[in-house]
Amino acid sequence: MRDNHHNRGVVLIMAVFIVALLAAILTGMLQINTEEIQIMQNHVRAAEALATAEAGLNDALAQLRANATWHAGFAAKPFVGGVYTVTLDGSQITSVGTSSQGYTARVKADVSVAPAGPPHLVAIDRIRVNE
Repeated sequence: MRDNHHNRGVVLIMAVFIVALLAAILTGMLQINTEEIQIMQNHVRAAEALATAEAGLNDALAQLRANATWHAGFAAKPFVGGVYTVTLDGSQITSVGTSSQGYTARVKADVSVAPAGPPHLVAIDRIRVNE
């Protein structure tokens, strides 16, 4: 009888250990999944900011096609999911997009504008992203 009572105690200790081990594994897996979701959300928000900055660059290129001497730029112009600000410095266009969550991205383009037109031919000589 004593052997059965001793065995029951060992089985109980092993069962508690296995439950604790499974709980630790489950907690670790939940933590990993939470971090992966946060990383994915950061990636999506950064992509939204980049798309907004690219929209600002495209808007500036359209303005230059219509008017080769346009250099006004845009200040906090609304775009779906954010705003963009465009500045022109000589032949360089800088567009900064900000998503609604506050993420930012910057696109810079060196352009050359043909004088004949409108519409003027606008060529992008060099483009840089988040530089």
